Amino acid sequence: MPFRSGFVAIIGRPNVGKSTLVNRLVGSKVSIVSPKPQTTRHRILGVRTDEETQVIYIDTPGVQERADNAMNRIMNRTARTAAYDVDCAVVVITVDGWGHEDHLALAAARASRAPLVLAVNKIDRFARHDALLPLIEQSVHEGPFDEIVPVSARTGLQVDVLERVVRARLPAHPPYFDADLATDRSDSFFAGELVREQLFRTLGAEVPYACAVEIEQFAHTANGLLRIQAVIWIEREGQKGIVIGKDGHTLKEVGRRARLEMQEIFGAKVFLGLWVRVREGWADDTRALSRLGYWEGGA
Repeated sequence: MPFRSGFVAIIGRPNVGKSTLVNRLVGSKVSIVSPKPQTTRHRILGVRTDEETQVIYIDTPGVQERADNAMNRIMNRTARTAAYDVDCAVVVITVDGWGHEDHLALAAARASRAPLVLAVNKIDRFARHDALLPLIEQSVHEGPFDEIVPVSARTGLQVDVLERVVRARLPAHPPYFDADLATDRSDSFFAGELVREQLFRTLGAEVPYACAVEIEQFAHTANGLLRIQAVIWIEREGQKGIVIGKDGHTLKEVGRRARLEMQEIFGAKVFLGLWVRVREGWADDTRALSRLGYWEGGA
């Protein structure tokens, strides 16, 4: 049997669980997650390799209509171009059904001309899966989809079925990456993402969207310590007190949670230093966005 390898785009509107699904499919954490929509800002590859196949899952920002600043325009472009030159596109919706942005995601997936698979996520909300039948029937007419697979990315229910469906649509091809690689992103990039994840999980509704994280130092010391220095950029001076919190409590909690996860993922004791600085309008400043790893061609 020939080895199969290929790229699979995971596409959907914000907050359908794409990153949770990618992490489950890859078998390790390659994308940050939070209950808030639009946590993912970058195109991230997650690689799953076994003796017969290598699947490169592409996690992207949610397809949305917001284009009120340069960062949102870049994120939209990244999401909409994710399906270019892939071997399979997985459109993710939830059991809540089809909405306008779900149709935008479907349109982006159709542009790939690759086989389309629909993943209906969050089925763990239902005690009886026959409650999904009306949505599945509707989805048949929304397609065309090669397969429709109800899943729960959170619990892992039927994710193995989705994996088999995807693998069957990959071409015969040698692996693109080394077998032990889980993602195309660097540890330094992921460190910044882990800090940003905790900002989303710790802060209120709006402030995390005004935050960006820049890693200024990522270095292993002679005694095995991993030293990480990071700047949290915010857009307005008034947001600084919110991020830092009373007596620095909020920033300390963000740092503590991020550091503990870094130690587990990187397998080393971590010293994490965090600073909060203001750069007004960074999310609409293409030069600032480029420095932070976003660019007009994608993210």
